[in-house]
Amino acid sequence: MGELDDFRADTLARQTEAMRALFSGDQAPFMSMWSTRDPLSLFGAWGSCTTGSAELNRVYHWVGSRFSRCGDLSFDVEVVDIVGDLAYTVGCERFTASVDGRPAEPMTIRVTHVYRREDGIWKIVHRHGDWAPVDEGPPPP
Repeated sequence: MGELDDFRADTLARQTEAMRALFSGDQAPFMSMWSTRDPLSLFGAWGSCTTGSAELNRVYHWVGSRFSRCGDLSFDVEVVDIVGDLAYTVGCERFTASVDGRPAEPMTIRVTHVYRREDGIWKIVHRHGDWAPVDEGPPPP
């Protein structure tokens, strides 16, 4: 397998399971995907824009406390590339979950992640997520 195949098979598979845990209320597996070495940054779907490991832990503890009952999760990566010890992905997280105890509903978050290879392991160093808007672009050809 090539480097991109290895990245998809290992890192993205682990990240999908970590997100399933996060959207079920447990932030610990997702936080283990993150580097603890600055610089780190988050532009979150709920408006949290922050930097630094301690602040990311605080925010993701809050995020995990809001979600529960995740089901039907897919991490649909549209673009992935690796350049040296940096990688990035662009895609959508599609899942069903409950927020703040409300009934579970389908959700889509558009996400971009930046990863840094640290001691041979890919760690997230940046996440940008937003709620997918209605597509008002031109129709397909």
